[in-house]
Amino acid sequence: MFVPDAGPARPVEIAPGAVRVPGWLTAERQRELVTACRAWARGPVPLRHTALPNGGVMSVRTVCLGWHWQPYRYSRTADDVNGARVADFPGWLTELGRAALVAAYGESGEAGGTGPAARSYTPDTALINFYDGAARMGMHQDKEERSSAPVVSLSIGDSCLFRLGNTRTRGRPYTDVRLVSGDLFVFGGPARLAYHGVPKVFPGTAGPETGMRGGRLNITLRETGLTG
Repeated sequence: MFVPDAGPARPVEIAPGAVRVPGWLTAERQRELVTACRAWARGPVPLRHTALPNGGVMSVRTVCLGWHWQPYRYSRTADDVNGARVADFPGWLTELGRAALVAAYGESGEAGGTGPAARSYTPDTALINFYDGAARMGMHQDKEERSSAPVVSLSIGDSCLFRLGNTRTRGRPYTDVRLVSGDLFVFGGPARLAYHGVPKVFPGTAGPETGMRGGRLNITLRETGLTG
């Protein structure tokens, strides 16, 4: 079971349903995740720049677990890469996701403070994005999932500017938050379909204790609601 140590950080609500927990991952836990991500990046589906339907290519590099994401759907095989079935989603990541909801929302683990959502939260896909100093992520919604369960986001390595917007447009109003290595960010409830993105990464801001030589690693856990 992989459960981060409970630290002194207190959750900070950025918007209803959107919560940042600073420094939730200890340096040791970050290194463990970095090691795991390096193994996943080697395959069976390797880390890649995702091709977009309009002919563009995403500047971040991505590898997936459980379900493979490509614009704008999920599948078990990476038909846009090498056709291989993606690596299985490990059970310890489920435990990590449940612990994250409790850290963000309290013992109920649910945005709004009702119900035993943490106990029933069953993420079945992870999107792992690697940002170099020039990579960006445009404003978008995570809406390919059939489940309305929260998205759990973990940051390791270089700091970034994370932009949390509204549920209607890619423009204002939005809130900019600096996420640093070890931070947890959860968005669910009213913020589940908020537009969000990463307009900037700050190279050289991560310490060597993460085990990374540079860049930002972002791990998002999601419950797809898909079967098969």
